[in-house]
Amino acid sequence: MSLVSKTLESPACTVGSGELFDGYFEVGRQWNFQKHNLIDARARRLFEMMGRACEAGVYPFQLPLQTKSGPWVTAEGRELLMLSSYDYLGLIGDPRIDEAAIEAIRKYGTGSGGVRLLTGTLDIHHEMEREVAAFKGTEAAITFSSGYLANLAVVASLLSVQDRVILDSLSHRSLVDACRLAGVPIQRFRHNDIDSLRHEIAAGGPANRTLVISDGVFSMDGDICPLADLLQVKRETGCYLMIDESHASGVLGATGRGTDEHFGVSASEVDIWTGSLAKGIPSNGGFVAVSQELAIFLQHSAAPFIFSAALAPSAVAAVTASLQILKREPERVDRLRSNATFLREGLQALGYNTAMSETAIIPVIFDDEASCAFAAGMLREMGLGVTPIMFPAVPLGSARLRLCVTAAHRIPDLEFALDCFRRLRG
Repeated sequence: MSLVSKTLESPACTVGSGELFDGYFEVGRQWNFQKHNLIDARARRLFEMMGRACEAGVYPFQLPLQTKSGPWVTAEGRELLMLSSYDYLGLIGDPRIDEAAIEAIRKYGTGSGGVRLLTGTLDIHHEMEREVAAFKGTEAAITFSSGYLANLAVVASLLSVQDRVILDSLSHRSLVDACRLAGVPIQRFRHNDIDSLRHEIAAGGPANRTLVISDGVFSMDGDICPLADLLQVKRETGCYLMIDESHASGVLGATGRGTDEHFGVSASEVDIWTGSLAKGIPSNGGFVAVSQELAIFLQHSAAPFIFSAALAPSAVAAVTASLQILKREPERVDRLRSNATFLREGLQALGYNTAMSETAIIPVIFDDEASCAFAAGMLREMGLGVTPIMFPAVPLGSARLRLCVTAAHRIPDLEFALDCFRRLRG
């Protein structure tokens, strides 16, 4: 669908106009980045698009919230229905989690004073990691200051140029960066295509070890990896398997444990689980859930564990409290799944393309980047906060609004969202 001409003929939106750039994008400004400039010619397209969006008053990013995130937020002095938050379980602001974080600050202060390997480990770090391992069903877990760093830690610590990684083509950017840091050769197989994976395994050059990596839930389309098929390939070929659970934790399975629970397999069948502690779990950090032997190795070889600051006490306490709540309240997962189905089916009934979504991530696909950005601006003007995702995060021609449902949304909230999308179509 194309909304560009329709939007440009409408009165300029009054929100998202890029005031945070202090007038940098004034009307008529031109850019002439050259290959020898510090910002080279690759930036021209980015700046031109941002300039057009700011001129039209629909710059869609970096919206500063004036309250905590939740189903409804305050931004730019008014209320918006938030429909792009990763708070899948609706736990941000839960008083039990807040109190745990506050109590941790009272006892330990605001920081740990070091990196995990040296002086930065607190007793609550170990408590949290035992909770994460129990949640994921593994012998051990270690944590990092982000999910991004957790992925970097695993690949860069374990692999070298003598090995190879075979990635699903839609795997997260952090995994690609991890391979580059390690210098390990990368092959890509077609998204969720097991025949393509088998072909890549057979076609690649000699390698000491082969690590196959996939996301549990894919962050751009909201679909799920074929875990049973991946495990079959692992058994057939002797490769190792790593699954990134960032968007599956708290989302898949009867109790929110993730992709293994969704498919009814033992967590021990997968060699490495990684994930985020800043999505379904409303804190900060990332985890690696593995065997005890592998955890010990990573504690003494992973650069982000050795050279990056430990998670703050408040974040650690928030993770532990969140996992305990999820254990007691698995109905949050059911509510999340029901909300996602309601919104997805409603959008499809309106004629929107929701791609391959089958989880709480629901993309709404547009023809081009400009239409997507303007649509986000128009929806924000109606009171709906949604995030556009565009090239290079997704291929050209597949820009989308990425909607994220949470367990905290009510049906009237989702009906309001559907009404906004109905008005968007005109």
